[in-house]
Amino acid sequence: MSELEATKTRFFAGSWEGVITGTENGNTPAIEVSHLGKAVEFSIINQENNPEIWVLKIPVPPELLSDGVQVFLINNKDNGKKLTSFTIVTGEPLDDDIRAESELLRAELDMLKRAFRRHCLETK
Repeated sequence: MSELEATKTRFFAGSWEGVITGTENGNTPAIEVSHLGKAVEFSIINQENNPEIWVLKIPVPPELLSDGVQVFLINNKDNGKKLTSFTIVTGEPLDDDIRAESELLRAELDMLKRAFRRHCLETK
């Protein structure tokens, strides 16, 4: 049995779009899309001229958008394996946002590198 793969093609007009490959015998891939553990509606249609490629379109419902980070998961329904995910960040910049945290960590690492180099030069 081949493994399903999901590849994003674009996010356009409020919809995530991608392709699903790895199906056998042209069978519709068994996938599920969720947000905070609840199912999200999607459409999946077979690409013309290729029974092994499926076009997946996930319209993001406006009621799921709010301040913060929203994560949508696309899973293989048969084995529960995560195929891919996408996130939407809205509202005011968050102090706890992962990007802000990584910038803070990077700045602290740079400070530690400078202090370590200074220490190494002083002990010679």
